[in-house]
Amino acid sequence: MKNIRNFAIISHIDHGKSTLADRMLEITSTVPREKIKPQMLDTMELERERGITIKLQPVTMEFAFRHAIPKSKLQIPNKSQISNSKSLKIENWELENSNSTFMLNLIDTPGHVDFAYEVSRSLAAVEGAILLVDAGKGIQAQTLANLHLAQENKLTIIPVVNKIDLPGARIEETREEIAKLLNIKNEEILNVSAKTGQGVENLLNEIIARIPPPKGKREGELKALIFDSVYDEFRGAIAYVRVFDGELKRGEKIKFLASGKSEVANEIGRFRLKYESAEKLGAGEIGYIVTGEREIKNIKVGDTISHDSPAQVSPIPGFKIPKPFVYASFYIQGGDPSLLRQALEKLSLNDSSLNFAPESSKSFGQGFKCGFLGLLHLEIVKERLEREYGLNLIVTQPRVAYIENGKSKIENGGYQEPWVRLEIITPQEYIGPVMELVQSRRAIYKNTSYIGDRIILEYEIPLAEIIVDFYDKLKSVSSGYASQNYEFIGYRPGDLVKLDCLVAGDKVEEFSRIVPRQRQMTEAKNLVNKLKELLPRQMFEVSLQAAVGGKILAREDIPAMRKDVTAKLYGGDRTRKDKLLKKQAKGKKKMKQLGKVQIPDDVFLEMLKR
Repeated sequence: MKNIRNFAIISHIDHGKSTLADRMLEITSTVPREKIKPQMLDTMELERERGITIKLQPVTMEFAFRHAIPKSKLQIPNKSQISNSKSLKIENWELENSNSTFMLNLIDTPGHVDFAYEVSRSLAAVEGAILLVDAGKGIQAQTLANLHLAQENKLTIIPVVNKIDLPGARIEETREEIAKLLNIKNEEILNVSAKTGQGVENLLNEIIARIPPPKGKREGELKALIFDSVYDEFRGAIAYVRVFDGELKRGEKIKFLASGKSEVANEIGRFRLKYESAEKLGAGEIGYIVTGEREIKNIKVGDTISHDSPAQVSPIPGFKIPKPFVYASFYIQGGDPSLLRQALEKLSLNDSSLNFAPESSKSFGQGFKCGFLGLLHLEIVKERLEREYGLNLIVTQPRVAYIENGKSKIENGGYQEPWVRLEIITPQEYIGPVMELVQSRRAIYKNTSYIGDRIILEYEIPLAEIIVDFYDKLKSVSSGYASQNYEFIGYRPGDLVKLDCLVAGDKVEEFSRIVPRQRQMTEAKNLVNKLKELLPRQMFEVSLQAAVGGKILAREDIPAMRKDVTAKLYGGDRTRKDKLLKKQAKGKKKMKQLGKVQIPDDVFLEMLKR
């Protein structure tokens, strides 16, 4: 166990985590140099297209600790002392042989706020974290959020400045920001270029020297944490685990403590980009277990695995079911709703933050109301369902869950709405437009602090105000420099009303929404005006109304299509024309009483956009 190091890479989105992982794979010869390609650990096509990490990805590397470490708090004087020492004392642990090979278990984590639960489970499985900061952008909002998660897990943090090869890199300024944030000396911060490989080998040495080996007992009862899981069509559920105590051998019976379900470890092994089977996994190691489990609900990320024995094993603390705050309904176009259910069930194993429940719609038929951690999460799930399972989906407008008397009440409005703590980091020159934007969204100002030449603004704000278009507008008013992070803080009473939409007198539930009372008139006018532009004309006049309770707040009318019934007449008495026009008017009046408006699917889709 003294030669094992478990660590994760954490940072804001697009700061170079996956590229740094590529260089580590190359330097440790885990992947031959000629086979290296960008984003080796990003296995989904969607990740490569967007250039972001969506799913955490573990990998095991081997690296020989053989080079001198630059002067730091570790107090290692020189290379000769390392090479001549058989047992070198470093902080509170010893390296038995400074030239021996170490097992490095890396977990590459997502950077976006929507995947914070995956990051938190990853950090629970390791002893150290590399805090990666882009030299061109400096510390950003999600950098702070992930740092706080690492500190809560009491991890050893190695601060690293990346992209030092960029022409516009602000290396010294970024180092000063990190030193101030972590309250450390400037020389403890490492510089690397993940693209060129500069400084990466030295970083691997520092990982071995700074991060402590795992603690645990190889003897005794098995205790392993599930930090991720995937579903294989042929082998069933595969659990990604960190073993804290005991030892697991292939073929042994295991038990999931949260569900109480027992299974057999059909195959176990380690991650070498692909699965590499092994006979056993011991304390301190990270690997996988092929469980053969087909009931998806029995495999929960964050659960504890133990031997199926009478011995009492306490669960590893920190297990929780992530709570979604953003909801949208998914319907399948021209297909069997059971296909959508099967796809959601399989996807929910790979994504523990996704939950869903069946619902029905007059317009779309049977579907599912799905819960997400944010808009990017929703967008990724939609694309994965369409690409991986070949589904043609209709997705309703995202909305938050309102509660009344402790019960979820999305459909009928409610008295309380979810609030979040919003943290925005922006250059000082954009503080005016940024504050103006935030305060227009019912936000409550809390605090201002400084990191170098940038400002951290803290607000409390209703989640409904920021889930749809807030991020795009924030980037617009700050020329792309501002970043945001938010954290749920609870439900608060709100002066809210449900705005209903009536088309030809019939309520269309898909267009209903919950809005603040002070904005009900504006929202009502916008709703009927937009619908008037989108809805095709009928053979009769169609009224569009927006109402709160029984009160109509706004109305628009779509005039009927008019056919020139007198075009076929050539001369003659005026009464002939009047007779045809009266007949037409009588027919339109009857159609208005009996006719039903069929709303095309594309109108629903356009109305769902803000």
